Order: sequence, then C-alpha cells, then structure tokens
Amino acid sequence: MITGLPASELATLVAALLVAGALTGLLAGLFGVGGGAVIVPVLYELFRIVGVPDDARMPLCIGTSLAVIIPTSIRSFAAHRAKGAVDMGVLRAWTVSVVLGVIAASAIARYAPPEVFKAAFVLVAGFMALRLFFKRDSWSLGTDMPGGPLIHIYGLVIGALSSLMGIGGGALAAMVMTSYGRSIHQAIATSSGLGVLISIPGTLGYVVAGWPKAAEHPDVAALQFPMALGYVSLVGFILFIPTSIWAAPLGARLAHRLSKRTLELAFGTFLLVMASRFAVSLMLG
Repeated sequence: MITGLPASELATLVAALLVAGALTGLLAGLFGVGGGAVIVPVLYELFRIVGVPDDARMPLCIGTSLAVIIPTSIRSFAAHRAKGAVDMGVLRAWTVSVVLGVIAASAIARYAPPEVFKAAFVLVAGFMALRLFFKRDSWSLGTDMPGGPLIHIYGLVIGALSSLMGIGGGALAAMVMTSYGRSIHQAIATSSGLGVLISIPGTLGYVVAGWPKAAEHPDVAALQFPMALGYVSLVGFILFIPTSIWAAPLGARLAHRLSKRTLELAFGTFLLVMASRFAVSLMLG
C-alpha cells in the first residue's frame, strides 16, 4: 500500500490518474496546452486525500504537472508541426524570454503561499475564458505579431504565469497570438511548442524549490509519495505519462477538424471550469 491507503481505494486513485492522463493528452493536442489545467486540479484532490500538508500541496501539484507536460507537449508539438501549422519564427522569438520567466517564477515558488498559485489560475484563466466567449474585433491589438521588446515582454509574462499555474503556456500564448490577427488554429499549433520550453526548466525549478520544504515534513515521507523530488511527485508523473502520450495526437487531429468558433467556445468553457474550481477553493480557504 502507498501512504496507508486500502488496496481498493489505491486502485481507484490509480485508475483515476490513468484516465486523467488520457484527458490531459487529448487537451494538449486539442488546445495546444500541456494539460496542466487538468493535471493540477486532479492532483490537488488526490494529494488532499492522501494527506499532503496544505502549504506543500499546491506547489507539489504544479511541479508534478510541469513534469507531466514534458512528454505531452513534445508529442503535441510534433503533431502540429507535421501539419505545417507552427510559426517557428514566433516560437524562436519567445524562447529566451519564456525560459527567463519560468526561472523567475520557480524561484518565487519556494516562498509563495498556496493562495498565490490559486489566484494565478483564477485571474488568468477567467480572463481568457471571458475573452473567448465575448470576442469582439475591438479586442484586437494589431494585425501581426509585434517585434522588439514587446514580444520579449510577452514571453516573460507567459513563462512566469505558466510556471505559477503549472500549465504549458499554450492558453496564454494563444490569447496573445489571436489578439494580433493569427487564427486560433495557428495560435494553438504554435503555442504547443512553448510547453517544451516551459516544462523542462519549470520542472527543474520546482525540484529545487521543493527540496527544503520536503525536509520540513519528514513525518510524511517525502510529501506522502515515495520517489518524490522536491515539488515533483514521480509516482504521479509515471501514472500520467502512458495515456497522455497516447491521446495527444488524437487531440491534434480533432483540432484541425473543428471550426474556428467551435474551438474558441470549447477552449473558453475549458478555461472557465478550471478557473471556477480554484475560485471555490480560495473562497472556502
């Protein structure tokens, strides 16, 4: 048994993680996101059940989510690039600034209270959902992606917020690109590549950030899971991987079959559900 759970309850949790992994991969391909918006709420409930301390639970979810995003993002990006939908120029322009944003947020994770991570989920995801539901031409920021310092500022913000939310950056990048006249399909395809840039340094950052915290809780055996590295649960990572990798190309194929407005509404609903979950958690304390 793991963490003293009965065998039947443990089997249910394992099955839930495998199903959630498939949903994660599907969303990674469909919306160009790494799936963190699904992973974090699922792991949050799982870690609550097994008794992970409140002050470590949310960053442990986010660190584990970023680790899971590594293979799902690679698979999703490869599927979109194979269709020729990725703007590699935009992706290259964001590389350095996105990674710097991730590093900065990973440093913040060492000291930030759980409410910071939840608030990032609620504010960013809620805003993006409303923008997609009530899209107007007046929301446009331009007819093409900007150059110079502005595109690097966007990269820093995308990297930092994604690392605090445990997501692959696809949702934020897609919002920026569609605001500058890019189609939702191209925005999703291009932003899928950010998952790789965000997840690898983000995972390493949360390992480092969580190492001292794990030492503060020796009574819970590495934050209640064996094989935990700082704020990354290797058990959660391993259980998510097989089905998430399998489902990512399915989502990518589905994305290219849907109409622009259908994809926008589906994406908006997905983000609103994500924001609502953590808004309730913040209100309940």
